[in-house]
Amino acid sequence: MKKGIQLYEGKAKKVFATDDKDLVIQEFKDDATAFNNKKKGTIADKGVVNNAISCKLFTMLEANGIRTHLVEKLSEREMLCRHLDIIKVEVVTRNIAAGSLVKRYGFAEGTVLQNPIVEFYLKDDELDDPLMNESHAVALGVATYEELALLKSRAEAINVLLKQFFADRKMKLVDFKLEFGRHNGEILLGDEISPDTCRFWDLETNEKMDKDRFRFDLGGVENAYSEVQRRVLDLD
Repeated sequence: MKKGIQLYEGKAKKVFATDDKDLVIQEFKDDATAFNNKKKGTIADKGVVNNAISCKLFTMLEANGIRTHLVEKLSEREMLCRHLDIIKVEVVTRNIAAGSLVKRYGFAEGTVLQNPIVEFYLKDDELDDPLMNESHAVALGVATYEELALLKSRAEAINVLLKQFFADRKMKLVDFKLEFGRHNGEILLGDEISPDTCRFWDLETNEKMDKDRFRFDLGGVENAYSEVQRRVLDLD
């Protein structure tokens, strides 16, 4: 597959055209950001780790009936993907109280939620990705009520699969962000699933194993990412 012009560069990835208009190449970077790009840095080999983790998880989800943008892993940092018209809605699913849920509502960090919470955020860096409801999203024209219902149900199904997958590997899936896009009339899961987009805690120690280690200067960032990769890929 021939790599063409760069179509997009975000905080963590670049996207390139190919000689097939329906396919793109997604390349993972080592750049790290937090607090909507207010904190910046680099995590060594993050792109390699996140590509490997995302490819494994997308493949698992596909095997369980969740359609994703992944076609195949091309290299350590690149995956071949179906071209998506990204829906500007970030779908966040929360199983355990952490992060902004603690700040907004006063939950004690670590509170196990009786039922998972699914939230919608407007994907807009300039506005700091604000929390929104279905009416906001429809008024803004980013999605229909029917699409939003699909995104919620899809996120809930993915949560069930991911929670069990990580529990089997001695990890708690605290919360995670998903992005979806339209492809030839179908809505597919896109972006990535990695320590950049999820909160993972060790099942026994509650040690943080994700980008919170970078956000809050906890140290051991590269080791945490590598440990997640080791467990996800079932490496001994």
